[in-house]
Amino acid sequence: MLNNLPGNIFLAPMAGFTDTAFRIICIRSGAALVFTEMVSAEAVTRGNRKTFDLLQRGREEQFWGIQLFGSDAGVIAKAISIIRSANPSVIDLNCGCSVPKVIKTGSGAALLKNPGKLYSIVLAMTESAGIPVSVKIRSGWDAASINFTEIGKAAEEAGASAVMFHPRTKSQGFSGRASWNHIALLKKCLKIPVIGSGDVFSRKDADKMFKETSADGVLIARGAIGNPFIFDKKYNDKKPDYNYILFTALEHVKTAVQYKGEYRACRDLRKHITAYSKGLPESASFRNRIVHASSLEDYEKIIKEYAAQLNTGSVKFLLQNGDK
Repeated sequence: MLNNLPGNIFLAPMAGFTDTAFRIICIRSGAALVFTEMVSAEAVTRGNRKTFDLLQRGREEQFWGIQLFGSDAGVIAKAISIIRSANPSVIDLNCGCSVPKVIKTGSGAALLKNPGKLYSIVLAMTESAGIPVSVKIRSGWDAASINFTEIGKAAEEAGASAVMFHPRTKSQGFSGRASWNHIALLKKCLKIPVIGSGDVFSRKDADKMFKETSADGVLIARGAIGNPFIFDKKYNDKKPDYNYILFTALEHVKTAVQYKGEYRACRDLRKHITAYSKGLPESASFRNRIVHASSLEDYEKIIKEYAAQLNTGSVKFLLQNGDK
């Protein structure tokens, strides 16, 4: 799975975040592989229009994965036969989502409690996909049922090409600390690549994960929101200057409008663009204005005025380069 990729640091699938525009922005910063938001296999087989909107692929997305969730091997295999025409680089099975409406269908993290069922689903996927299949897992359902080695081996035996591993239990959600030592243990148990995830908020964190776990790759999720620069090796333990951060935020807006249309993009963007200001001076008023933005003109005005407020020369830069 990893041999043909340009690197080994990837953008994780995140519901509500990893849309086409965000994936493209991360690719421009250096993400070697990106994933769609989690997609329902059942919805794919039913031809749900909103689901297929999640599979919109950008022109810059060469190495692009689709993440599916479901609990029926036959339905997932059928979904794969439909989405193969999109020519993804990899198809991932979500076995980590803890959202109640996903869990109650036997999907997501519910599969952690049933390694045999997970095996049958992955087997069906690998037999029908014709491309690499990965499996995203957690450490287990809760602290009393840590079974990531069993789950990882089941995925490997079913033909998975890689395991993407977030070493927290379902019960933990995103609380506490990710147990990176679990990544190191799983790496020793499997022959296929293990991609680590969890608590990576800088390029320095990614390097530390590689060193401590011997992971074959690092999957970045929350650490990339408002910070696509995490994929750029120039920014080892820091972010760019205000100028480039705000330029990138504006590029993100324009890219989203291109792919989603102005009305929808400008509402979906608020959570992204406010995140770019994290750690910047006097950013509270900027975020308050952004959450009320409803047009491309609003975003441009607010971003450029904030740049001027920071007095970094950003306004001139944005005006000169914003239409690239």
